[in-house]
Amino acid sequence: MSSPSEGIKNDTEWIAVSDSPLPVSEALAWASLDSCGGVVTFCGTVRDHSRGRPEVRSLTYEAYVEQVVPKLSEVARAARVTWPMIGRLALLHRVGTLEVGDVAVVVVASTPHRAEAFDVARFCIDTLKHTIPIWKLETWDDGAEWVRCDQEAEGHASDDAAAAQMVAGLLCDAPRPLAQHPDSIRATVGDPAP
Repeated sequence: MSSPSEGIKNDTEWIAVSDSPLPVSEALAWASLDSCGGVVTFCGTVRDHSRGRPEVRSLTYEAYVEQVVPKLSEVARAARVTWPMIGRLALLHRVGTLEVGDVAVVVVASTPHRAEAFDVARFCIDTLKHTIPIWKLETWDDGAEWVRCDQEAEGHASDDAAAAQMVAGLLCDAPRPLAQHPDSIRATVGDPAP
């Protein structure tokens, strides 16, 4: 990632929060191993509507980086408990303002066989959506609204996500987005303090 990012990258896990476009191709190449015949890449992109609201123009993500990176690491650990055969796992999330079509989140999972790679990727994105303290400002023609990303995930959970919520320590009660606290320091990566 070309601009400042917070995270961890080692031989088995790549976990990061960044204000730069996410390196999808690089993550896929990194996760590919000779021992893994299944590599699944999931990219969550900004769409042009939300909960029945047409004409969404952009999303601005804010994250409590000090909480997000450790929580993403917990998601990765929970996945490895269930699927110890995971080769490599990337969990990358973007912050800042994104336009329709931009990639907001990337999950890449490699395992010896395809079924497990699909299961791991689904578990990780569903768990991430339900547990990571990330807020987004949805902007449309007539206004804008802050929402916590997990509010959108309700009602769309897979069985894996429901099970993931029971993993101790993953659920969080994040405070309001920083932009709603004018006296606070912004935690989006790369933003200067006021």
